[in-house]
Amino acid sequence: QVQLVESGGGLVQAGGSLTLCCAPSGRFVSINDMGWYRQAPGKERELVATITLGARRNYADTVQGRFTISRENAKNTVCLQMNSLKPEDTAVYYCYSNVQFLINAAMDYWGKGTLVTVSS
Repeated sequence: QVQLVESGGGLVQAGGSLTLCCAPSGRFVSINDMGWYRQAPGKERELVATITLGARRNYADTVQGRFTISRENAKNTVCLQMNSLKPEDTAVYYCYSNVQFLINAAMDYWGKGTLVTVSS
């Protein structure tokens, strides 16, 4: 099986920075799209940022210009640099990976989540 191991969550003050990273383990052929999603208290889970194998990036409007997503293809690691954090960024952040096993055989995997709390 495949597991996504997340790191970097914690407590920061508004205006501060934090970096989340996610590293997959297990047997697979390759990793396709990767990304980060978050779920704030009382809200649905939403997309934060995604990155393709070719490093095409997509950001939610709420984080554009403040967050940067990157990946290291050789290690299949995805990181999210979060700058100028706001209290509304407080949420549980989930790592996402679409894992390729065979041609036309891929599955979505999710990390267990890491809590980011931004104080005012």
